[in-house]
Amino acid sequence: MAGVRVRFAPSPTGALHIGSVRTALFNWLYARHCGGQFLLRIEDTDKERSTKENTEAIFKILRWLRIDWDEEPVTQSERIDRHREVALELLKSGNAYYCYCTQEELAQKKEITIKAGGSYSYDRKCRDTGMQHRPDTKPVIRLKTQITGTTTVNDMIQGDVTIDHSRLDDLVLLRSDGSPTYMLSVVVDDHDMGITHVIRGDDHLTNTFRQIQIYKACNWRIPQFGHIPLIYGPDGAKLSKRHGAASANDYYSLGYLPSALLNYLVRLGWSHGDDEIISREQAIEWFDLTNVGKSPSRFDMAKLQNLNSHYIRQMANDSLLDYMEPFLGLQLDEDKRGKILRGMNSLKERAKTIVDLANSSKIYTESPVAYASECAKYATSKHLELLRAVCEILGSHSSQITEESLQQDIRDMAAAAGIKLVEIAQALRGALCGRLVSPSVFEIIAIIGWQEATKRIENYIRHFNVTPR
Repeated sequence: MAGVRVRFAPSPTGALHIGSVRTALFNWLYARHCGGQFLLRIEDTDKERSTKENTEAIFKILRWLRIDWDEEPVTQSERIDRHREVALELLKSGNAYYCYCTQEELAQKKEITIKAGGSYSYDRKCRDTGMQHRPDTKPVIRLKTQITGTTTVNDMIQGDVTIDHSRLDDLVLLRSDGSPTYMLSVVVDDHDMGITHVIRGDDHLTNTFRQIQIYKACNWRIPQFGHIPLIYGPDGAKLSKRHGAASANDYYSLGYLPSALLNYLVRLGWSHGDDEIISREQAIEWFDLTNVGKSPSRFDMAKLQNLNSHYIRQMANDSLLDYMEPFLGLQLDEDKRGKILRGMNSLKERAKTIVDLANSSKIYTESPVAYASECAKYATSKHLELLRAVCEILGSHSSQITEESLQQDIRDMAAAAGIKLVEIAQALRGALCGRLVSPSVFEIIAIIGWQEATKRIENYIRHFNVTPR
């Protein structure tokens, strides 16, 4: 199937929806699996809402996910003359006609039909009567849709779907201002780009039947279609911002790895046996459309977090730090980089996202400037006195400090004081990190050094000595 040519055609009218990213991924995987080509088209004909910033954001997200395209992206707005040319050709061949009905006339007919309990569609007045030129009205160009019979789409995902032509209207191809409609532009562009397979959301299924009418009128080869069910939120409603992150940019900002997001999206509506962890290479090898489900998928943020945690744990520490750096809010010198890398194995065991990882890694680069409220539980006069004793132990260890020797000395001190090691460890954790959840305090001290550890403990003691509790 080396002749396969598919496309992803987003509109740059807003942030790229995560459902659109899955559509891009399925197209890309299908092309790569078949040895075909994946093309990109920017559908920017909505001039009021399309922006260069949104277009660049689309490119950025696809590059971040390593979804690459094989030819220069097509910009739909640059092809308007070609779209108009096709509309005029259809007019000339008798497959389209001028419609002089005004918007006011159409609105009135629609209102009357709906009040009578009917479903409105254009009544083909100008087609049936051969309505003559009206000098006071700029006409639209409408397609002469087939009136009788049926069309069946052999959908690669949904199976055979049939529609009666009586349900189709004579759609507008060219507006009265000369601008082409979405329906015409999409068909012309897909034809000219040599698209063989159109894989898109099932909300386009009705459009497919209307677009097939244009293909037939132009006497063009009709591509194969595959319509992917939409993504829903946990409540069964279409996924939106109220469910959390809906745009692809959000997932970058929240600290998800591209490998984890792709793994999650490829399994969202597609399956390969019981496999859950699927690499990019495996996805390319295994992907086909026969295993795409026919029902909507439900987005499960907890499942995505678990996958992200897996990929964080599996990633090499150097590579992980490269992903983290934009989230740290500081420039890493060699000393800070080295400290984070030394502590990375423990840090990544607890992290669900890169943001989590970046925040927790600050224990190696920054002294606490505030303390979580629960730290006060481990800042009584007894705890502060024990922390002073810890400072003495740290000073005695100096540059020869090791996790093992420090832990043994503090364990002996706890036994002598008649308290559990965990009490001193929690007080130390509060002093070193400003919170009560972290990797081993002995590992932290070994990484930041006894002088920095002593400074943080002394700051903690000063803070709680003057802060009412």
